[in-house]
Amino acid sequence: MEKNRFGFEQLAILKYSLKWFILVLPVALFVGSMVALFLFLLDMVTDIRWENKWLLYLLPFAGVFIVWLYGFKGKNAGAGNNLIMDEIHQPGGGVPTRMAPFILVTTVITHLFGGSAGREGTAIQIGGSLAQLIAGKLKLNAADTRILLMTGIAAGFGAVFGTPLAGAIFALEVLAIGRIKYDAMLPCLLSAVLADMVCMAYGIEHTHYAIAFTEQASPIFPYFRLDYSLLIKVLVAAIVFGLVSSFFSKISHGIKSLSHQYISNKYLIPLVGGSLIILLTFVLDSTDFLGLGVTTVSGAGSSIVNAFKLGEVHTFDWLWKLIFTVITLGMGFKGGEVTPLFFIGAALGNTLAIWMGAPIDLLAALGFIAVFAGATNTPLACTIMGVELFGGTHILYYALACFIAYYFSGHAGIYSSQKIAVPKGYGLQNTKTNSII
Repeated sequence: MEKNRFGFEQLAILKYSLKWFILVLPVALFVGSMVALFLFLLDMVTDIRWENKWLLYLLPFAGVFIVWLYGFKGKNAGAGNNLIMDEIHQPGGGVPTRMAPFILVTTVITHLFGGSAGREGTAIQIGGSLAQLIAGKLKLNAADTRILLMTGIAAGFGAVFGTPLAGAIFALEVLAIGRIKYDAMLPCLLSAVLADMVCMAYGIEHTHYAIAFTEQASPIFPYFRLDYSLLIKVLVAAIVFGLVSSFFSKISHGIKSLSHQYISNKYLIPLVGGSLIILLTFVLDSTDFLGLGVTTVSGAGSSIVNAFKLGEVHTFDWLWKLIFTVITLGMGFKGGEVTPLFFIGAALGNTLAIWMGAPIDLLAALGFIAVFAGATNTPLACTIMGVELFGGTHILYYALACFIAYYFSGHAGIYSSQKIAVPKGYGLQNTKTNSII
């Protein structure tokens, strides 16, 4: 009897695997293709902006157009990532198909005219929108639609950064703080891997990073292969990364709330926001904080790539990128937060490394993933992302940085629809109201 039951279980698992392989194929194909188009357009408009610096002067008007477009035909598509997460938590009106083209076009516009934004939000919204469309065409039930939406998140994230394993775990981890449900594990992994393959098939290349630092074994405990002084520095830096993550999340929500509270005309909000970006660019006499910030037009200056080196990044560059980003995204423009978070974390890691006498490339890498981990409450996904981007040699430091940043970021996060399943510390939850003290 047990033998037969075992055989039937494995047969059911095989059937389940084949079912989801078939279901995620169209998700991966469409999302991978759309992300490839998005990344191509992003590179193109970045080059155009670098060659035509006067485009920055049109940023306020570009913001007005974005706000008008969403007000005219966007409907609930403007809710972005939070709408997708809400639909996964509690199915309602669905994710509109228009979300994909709207977010793609408006993000490209934001970058063309110099807004400081990222790309993960766009990729996730493309993934969620197309997954909802496919679920509707196939008439899937609520449970399967929920999983397919998660595969859309995984596909978008995995393809846009070239990190499919991190993308799969991110989709499982981002929905609720402190809890992962494994029912979508295989579908998310299949979707992320296939979408990344599709994206790469179009010739898309992702930025390569490297950590030259090599670990030296401790003379006291050589079998442990850890430098204890460096370990302490990493722990201190991780706490700072977590605090900055919390600051970014809170000020992002605050800017958006205050702008709507004190500026009654919705079209004035992007006008003011775009004008502030122009003013700050002139005050700092630098365009390094516009756009993605992965590289600069000259190769010199402050960027994510240069944060892994000595001499290009200044002490407060991380703070300036934070300010540029919260103004951009909080005042009507579109895009993601994650690539700016990479910049903020890497630049902050560079600064801390110089102050503490630690390896610059290692701390830049740790800041890159840890600030992101704290802001999104996804420490496992970010640890795996570190392995996919920088190699697995320093995985212990990745984990320490991401886990500690996760705790010290508190319960703030960039996604307001993220649920709190398990509080981060004992005594932080009010058992009567199930709220965080």
